[in-house]
Amino acid sequence: MAATSTSLASQLYIGLRRPCLKLDSFNSQSFSVFDPNLRLSLSPPRPSRAIVAMAGTGKFFVGGNWKCNGTKDSISKLVADLNSAKLEPDVDVVVAPPFLYIDQVKNSLTERIEISAQNSWVGKGGAFTGEISAEQLKDLGCKWVVLGHSERRHIIGENDEFIGKKAAYALSQGLGVIACIGELLEEREAGKTFDVCFQQLKAYADAVPSWDNIVIAYEPVWAIGTGKVATPQQAQEVHVAVRDWLKKNVPDEVASKTRIIYGGSVNGGNSAELAKQEDIDGFLVGGASLKLILLRCRVLSLLPLSIQSHPRKLRLELDYIL
Repeated sequence: MAATSTSLASQLYIGLRRPCLKLDSFNSQSFSVFDPNLRLSLSPPRPSRAIVAMAGTGKFFVGGNWKCNGTKDSISKLVADLNSAKLEPDVDVVVAPPFLYIDQVKNSLTERIEISAQNSWVGKGGAFTGEISAEQLKDLGCKWVVLGHSERRHIIGENDEFIGKKAAYALSQGLGVIACIGELLEEREAGKTFDVCFQQLKAYADAVPSWDNIVIAYEPVWAIGTGKVATPQQAQEVHVAVRDWLKKNVPDEVASKTRIIYGGSVNGGNSAELAKQEDIDGFLVGGASLKLILLRCRVLSLLPLSIQSHPRKLRLELDYIL
C-alpha cells in the first residue's frame, strides 16, 4: 500500500513484531512499502523471543516526552491531532506533558492514549516546594511517570539511589514507571556503557518490589536532542546486555516480560531499522516530539488473521509535522 505524502510531513511504516506460537515454518515473501521519497524493503522477522509484556499484552510501546515545552494553544492543537489519529490496540501510546498541562490534556485527550508525568517526588507530599507527589499525579489521572531521565540526573543532580527510591514509591502508589538509563558520551568512549547502565539498573532493582509495571528506556545521553543517534546495532547491543543483566540479577521471568524501549533522536530516517531490532520494544521520543509527532498505528497482516501460528506485523505510521 502506498504511503500518502503531504507538504511538511513525511510518513514511515515500520514493521513490528508480535508474539507468536511458532515461527519455524514462516516463509512469507518480503514486502516493500513505498513513499515518493522513501523505499523500504522489510523482510519477515527472524525467530525471536516472545514478548510477554506488562499484563501479558506484548504491545509495542511508544512514549512522547514533551519536556518543558508547549502553551495552552499549541497543546490543544497537538491533542486534536492525536484525537484524530487511528490507533490500533496493538500499540501502547503514552504522552508526558508538562505538569501544569496534565489536567488540560487529561480532559481533552482520547482515553486510548495514557498520560505520564515527567517526574514525581520520592515520597508522600508535604513541605517540598516545587515538587509533585505520586498521589497528586494519580488524582489527576496519570498512569505513568518518567523517572531517571538524563536531564534529571545530569542537570538537576539526582543520583541512582534517589531515583530508585522514587521509582519504588511511584509503584507503591499505582503508577507505572518509565525507568530511564543511559551513558554520557565520555562514558561510551571510555568503554563504560555497560557499567553505567548496569549500575543504574541495580539502583532500580535494589529499591523496587516488582518489575510488573516498569518499562526500561535506554537513552544514550549523547544522542538525546543532538541529532546523533546510536546505530541500530549499538542500540540492540545495549538492549541485549540489559536483558541479560535482568536474567542474572532479578527473577528470571522479568527479562522476558519487561519492555526495553529506545530513546535518543529517533526520527523518520532511523526508526524503521531501530524497530526491527529484536530487543527494541518501542521508543521514548524526546526531541522529535517538539515537532508535534502524530502517531498513527495501523495493523498490517502478512498472513490471514486466522493463521494464529504466524506473526503479524504492525505498521506504525509516524507523521512528523514540522
